[in-house]
Amino acid sequence: MTDPDPEFPATAARIARGVVRLMDGLGYAALAEYTLGNGRRADILGIDGGGQVTIVEIKSSRADFAADRKWREYLEFCDRFYFAVEPGFPLDLLPQEVGLIVADAHGGSVLRESDATPINGNRRRSLILGVALTASRRLARLFDEELP
Repeated sequence: MTDPDPEFPATAARIARGVVRLMDGLGYAALAEYTLGNGRRADILGIDGGGQVTIVEIKSSRADFAADRKWREYLEFCDRFYFAVEPGFPLDLLPQEVGLIVADAHGGSVLRESDATPINGNRRRSLILGVALTASRRLARLFDEELP
């Protein structure tokens, strides 16, 4: 479904930049647009030094959130889950049972912490390995655009 807001890609990019900056400051290595084992694509997946996995789902508009029926499918792939929105987003639309980040292109703030729900150890190992391989391949493509 296409968001009717023509600013959708730019808004999502601003939020993503701020979230990645926030996560870096909190000690996470973050990777954008990571495909999970169930085929869903996490907007941002972060891993901290202890192997804790956090997923952040970006919502760029009211319509973007209203169209989202898949966010619960991310929960089994992370220890913590957050929605990230820009300042001015109607926060009352977002579920209270997950974390909340407000971000713009310059950074972000955690307004509500996510409860920790530890994931299965085998899934954690698989995620960490998958993220490492994906990040490495993306980095290699920066040096050689002909790589698959």
